[in-house]
Amino acid sequence: MVKLIKKRSRKAGLPPGSLIHIGEKKTEEVKIAIIEYDEAHFHEQTARSVEECFPFKDKNRSTVAWINIDGIHEGEILGKLGEGFGLHPLIVEDIMNTDQRPKCEDFDAYYYVVLKMLHCNGKDGEIISEQVSLILGSNFVISFQERAGDVFRGIMDRVRTNKGRIRKMGADYLAYCLLDAIVDNYFIIMETLGEKIELLEDELVSNPTPKVLRTIYHLKRNMILLRRSVWPLREVIGGLERGGSLLMRESTRIYLRDIYDHTIHIIDTLETFREMIAGMLEIYLSSISNRVNAVIKVLTMIATIFMPLTFIAGIYGMNFKYLPELEWRWGYPMVLLIMACVTATMVYFFKKKKW
Repeated sequence: MVKLIKKRSRKAGLPPGSLIHIGEKKTEEVKIAIIEYDEAHFHEQTARSVEECFPFKDKNRSTVAWINIDGIHEGEILGKLGEGFGLHPLIVEDIMNTDQRPKCEDFDAYYYVVLKMLHCNGKDGEIISEQVSLILGSNFVISFQERAGDVFRGIMDRVRTNKGRIRKMGADYLAYCLLDAIVDNYFIIMETLGEKIELLEDELVSNPTPKVLRTIYHLKRNMILLRRSVWPLREVIGGLERGGSLLMRESTRIYLRDIYDHTIHIIDTLETFREMIAGMLEIYLSSISNRVNAVIKVLTMIATIFMPLTFIAGIYGMNFKYLPELEWRWGYPMVLLIMACVTATMVYFFKKKKW
C-alpha cells in the first residue's frame, strides 16, 4: 500500500539545502537523456556524466534542449546539475523530496514546477504516485522523474518524428506538452476508477459483503491521493498562465488555458466520485443494519412463539404428585395439541400484522 505521508525525520536538524532523498528509491541508477532539436535538426544522446548537460544552458543556442533525468536519489549528481545550471540549493532539495505539494515558483531565469504523475497498478488497482519536477529555462527543459516511465514516450516520439508543432516552438511549448501528458494521464485514472465504482455499486446492492467494504475504503484512499495531487495543480497551471515571465510566451499561454480547463474537469469528476463513494458507504452500513434487523426480527418471533410453549412445558415439568391430567391417558397428546394450536394462532397473528 502506498504511503500518503513520507518520513522527513532524516532531515531533522540539517541546514536548508541539504541534499537528502526523501521517499522510496525507485531505480538503481540515475540515467540522463538529452534531446536537442529545432525545426530542421534533431540529436539524441545518453549522457555519461552531468557535465555533458552544461553546454545546453547557453542562451545563445538556437536549439531547444530537453534533459530528462530518471532517478533523483543521488545527491551528488543533482547537486552538480544544480550548480551547473545555476539552480537555487532549495530547489535541488525540493527535487529530492518526493513529498512535495504541487507548486510553481518563478526565479526570473527559470521556472520550477513540481507535480504528481499517477499510474494505476493493473494487479490490484492501487494508484501509484510519482513526483515529477520541471525546470523551464529560456531554451531548455529539465525533467526529473523518480523512475523511467511511459507517459513522456509519446512526446519523445513526436520530437523524433517531427509530428505536430513541437519542433517549431520553443522550450515553453515543450514544458506545456509535458504538463499536458501528465494531466491527460489523470483522465485514464479517472476512467478506471469510474468503471470500478459502477461495478461496485451493482455488487453493493446485490451482495454487500465485507469484501465490498474493503474495496470502498481502498477507493476512499485513492480519492485522498488523487485530491492531494489534482487540487494544487489548478493553482500551478493558473500561475503559469497568468505569470508575467518572458519564459512563457503568449502563444503558449493559450494552450495552458486548455490544461486548466482539463484540470477543472478532473476536479469536478473527482468530487463526484468522492460523493458517490461516501453514499456507497452509507448504503453498505444501511444494508448491514437492515440485515441485522431482519435476523433479530426472525429470532424475536421464534422466541415469542416458544415462550407460551416453554410456559406449558414448565408447568407440567414440575415434580408435584397431584397435577391436572397427570395420570390421564390422553394428557400428553392433549398438551401437544394445545401447543400446536397456540403456535398456529401466534403465526396467524404475526402474518395478519405483517410482522
